[in-house]
Amino acid sequence: MVKKQILEKIIRLLEQKATEAEIAIASAKESRDSETKSSVGDKYETGRTLMQMEVEKNRVQLNKHKNLINELQKIDLQKKFDKVEFGSLVMTTQNNYFISTAIGKVEIEGTSFFCISLASPIGKELYTKKAGDSFSFQQQEVKIIDIL
Repeated sequence: MVKKQILEKIIRLLEQKATEAEIAIASAKESRDSETKSSVGDKYETGRTLMQMEVEKNRVQLNKHKNLINELQKIDLQKKFDKVEFGSLVMTTQNNYFISTAIGKVEIEGTSFFCISLASPIGKELYTKKAGDSFSFQQQEVKIIDIL
């Protein structure tokens, strides 16, 4: 149940960021298209070029958010994990981690969960470990209590 709440929260965050990117694209396009030719031609072209770069930057962000949403929607919330992998919720003696995408800390019912990717330093340490395994991270001994 907690995993579902975390996943829903992450997806809402990403959808919000995607909407913001869409708004920024529309705004930059409008600015680019409404730019009037001035007596100084270079200024006109520079302004249009800058607005087009802004459009492209936001398109990249929009695609990134949509791709992350698609990946997250593939997580099987019913799957039982015997080792840490994409989609698992990992309880350790230090923190709780949801192995998904690097969104950061999410609060659910007063409990903190860190949403991390497998490419992160802690994600690399956790990957393929099992409940009961221990490892050293940042000079601290961490034990995996449970994997959901």
